[in-house]
Amino acid sequence: MNVDGQHYRTLWTEAHAGDVTAIDQTRLPHQFQTVTLGSLEDAARAIETMVVRGAPLIGATAAYGMALAMRDHADDAALRAAYDRLIRTRPTAVNLRWALDEVRGILADLPPSARCDAAYAAAAEIADEDVAINAAIGRHGLAVLEDLLRAKPGGGPLNILTHCNAGWLATVDWGTATAPIYMAHDAGLPVHVWVDETRPRNQGAFLTAWELGHHGVPHTVVPDNTGGHLMQHGQVDAVIVGTDRTTATGDVANKIGTYLKALAARDNGVPFYVALPSPTIDFSVGDGLAEIPIEQRHSFEVTHISGRAEDGRIETVRIVPDGTPVANYAFDVTPARLVTGLITERGLVPANRDSLAALFPDRLEKN
Repeated sequence: MNVDGQHYRTLWTEAHAGDVTAIDQTRLPHQFQTVTLGSLEDAARAIETMVVRGAPLIGATAAYGMALAMRDHADDAALRAAYDRLIRTRPTAVNLRWALDEVRGILADLPPSARCDAAYAAAAEIADEDVAINAAIGRHGLAVLEDLLRAKPGGGPLNILTHCNAGWLATVDWGTATAPIYMAHDAGLPVHVWVDETRPRNQGAFLTAWELGHHGVPHTVVPDNTGGHLMQHGQVDAVIVGTDRTTATGDVANKIGTYLKALAARDNGVPFYVALPSPTIDFSVGDGLAEIPIEQRHSFEVTHISGRAEDGRIETVRIVPDGTPVANYAFDVTPARLVTGLITERGLVPANRDSLAALFPDRLEKN
């Protein structure tokens, strides 16, 4: 996507050295910087510390982490160690495991001398596939937005509520939930995005607003608890969110607070869509509430916040009383019954087992 007219992906390889460069998302929105990943440990720490984040981007970064590991040591012990190190970085997003399994499956039967080149090729293919998947989600989602716009009394703008960042910063390019929005905007459709701030890490206020602004998409940042009010007053035409893991039955794990938006949407007759790249489907899981592990992150994310002071300095301040206990659940699960439809790279489908299995039999066979 574009940053002030220049195209970027979220990560890319440096051809001369094999290192991987990524946009450092912990610096946004006030500083646009990149970081070099030169080793397995660099890749693992980038995932853990959310230098890179978002299920698809985590998967692509992990794939390149395997390649970086093979560049240093490519024997069987190194392959196992690289897989084990990376699989521990984030527990909820299924793309991580999917990407690591893909790369490990390719490398396992190769001699060590061939593994490095094969790993880089596999990682590049995963990254390119992510871009293609998200572009296809965008095309199918654009059709949904066009239908909503035609049905809206009085015409546009079409008001879309997002939660967290399911934009191009969460993927290699295009984004999932934002791909239809970008395509609608680029096609000249009148769209406006309500951007949830998404506490505690503020991915909406920091990241979604940053990327929409730099691409020129009209948007407004709102506190997390504003969505229901907007829906009650007819100011939301659709909700589109992403997903970090979707069960075989259509339950959706996404950033904490997504479930509440789905409940408000159901109560107000607002369609609630999930942009679903197929690598996030976990056909081995049937009950999202019972089976999806929910990551609990450090209390510091809740007790402190960073921002830019009036003099331009980036400061981190404490906002919670000293000694206050904190719970920091990173995700929640939205039951399939609250999902209007899943926007996938192969089309729009209901959130249920039969529809997902029929649309993605190839993914089903791998589980």
